[in-house]
Amino acid sequence: MRAVCPGSFDPITHGHLDVIRRAGALFDEVVVAVGRNSAKNYLFDTDERVELVRAAVGEQPRVRVELLSGLLVDFCREQGADVVVKGLRFASDFDFELQMAHINHSLTGLETVLLPASAQWGTLSSTMVREVASLGGDVRAFVPPLVAERIEQKRNPHA
Repeated sequence: MRAVCPGSFDPITHGHLDVIRRAGALFDEVVVAVGRNSAKNYLFDTDERVELVRAAVGEQPRVRVELLSGLLVDFCREQGADVVVKGLRFASDFDFELQMAHINHSLTGLETVLLPASAQWGTLSSTMVREVASLGGDVRAFVPPLVAERIEQKRNPHA
């Protein structure tokens, strides 16, 4: 069974990678779908995010990264995926993801699996990483080394 792990991944964090790794243990193949949310202001453009996610997932068996544009249900149909996997940190994540699961299921019958975040990464978000980085903080504990390097390049382009 093929699963899709969608997200904007701006930037990809160790929490995202934990959910992707765990989904890889549950499904035959995982497609990490890097999408664009019009409500978000991005640190990295779409191509950069796809590149960083590909580098971060590395050579994980049965995991590949694709660009998501349009509706998730259409993407899943094109990919031959029967299920979406989303990570949950807080009750507010559950409230949002439940709404999305219901609408996706009503559109095409697509199922959603909600994985609770690992305790280590349960409070981590890309938004927090971007905020800490924008204020000059060290985010290396939260993101893969290449991502930390690219964030630093964005913060200090002439360094």
